[in-house]
Amino acid sequence: MGIASLGLYSQAIVLFAALALLTSFIMLAQTRMMPLIFTFAWQGLLLTVVSVLVAIASDHPQLHISAAITFCLKVVVIPWLLYRLSAKLNMQYDAEVIAHPTLLLLGGVALVIFSYHVSQSIIHLSGLATRNTIAVSVAIELLGMLLMCVRKSAVAQVIGFMSMESGIFFAAVVSTYGMPLIVELGLAFDILVASILFGVFFFHLRDSFGSLNVGQFNRLSEANQQMPVAEAADAPAEGEAS
Repeated sequence: MGIASLGLYSQAIVLFAALALLTSFIMLAQTRMMPLIFTFAWQGLLLTVVSVLVAIASDHPQLHISAAITFCLKVVVIPWLLYRLSAKLNMQYDAEVIAHPTLLLLGGVALVIFSYHVSQSIIHLSGLATRNTIAVSVAIELLGMLLMCVRKSAVAQVIGFMSMESGIFFAAVVSTYGMPLIVELGLAFDILVASILFGVFFFHLRDSFGSLNVGQFNRLSEANQQMPVAEAADAPAEGEAS
């Protein structure tokens, strides 16, 4: 179905869904921590607007509650927690080097194409007004997973995890007009608790290793594995010397 043949609200849903997908690409290419957090907040705001538009277009007023929960968590609470966490860890101005950024963005484009391919059967069978944005919700999930896989900063990986959850919420809104309210409240509470626990975990990592770079943890593990080998090689030499 062409966009021109859609209603006004459906066209607005497609527009804001496309902007939310754009924020996923911006987060994928963003190297500095503070713009990454702000982009995540913008994605939450766009998903809030989409939820409100879907509530109006589908006459499902319970989605307004879902939109309010999304706004409180994804636009206010979690970005504020990540901002305070980055400030306390002195990471707000840190820049992470991304290897092969062009290939990374091309991989993101390939995931979007794959999302549209696997969603074709759902789009043709669905009679919902939001069926044109199902592929976008799948793409946001996959791009959040890609962000988790390619970034070495633990905070950036948490943002990727939260972006994946945003894609899951978006998929529920556009494919079934939202989950039951009790389920959404439970997920919202779990996400809030997880964000707090992540903050405590980051402080323990920084105090123990002096860094939140996951790549350094891997190198430290390899060094610990090589130490017993070096000690075993030095043991005969010490015996001969005695």
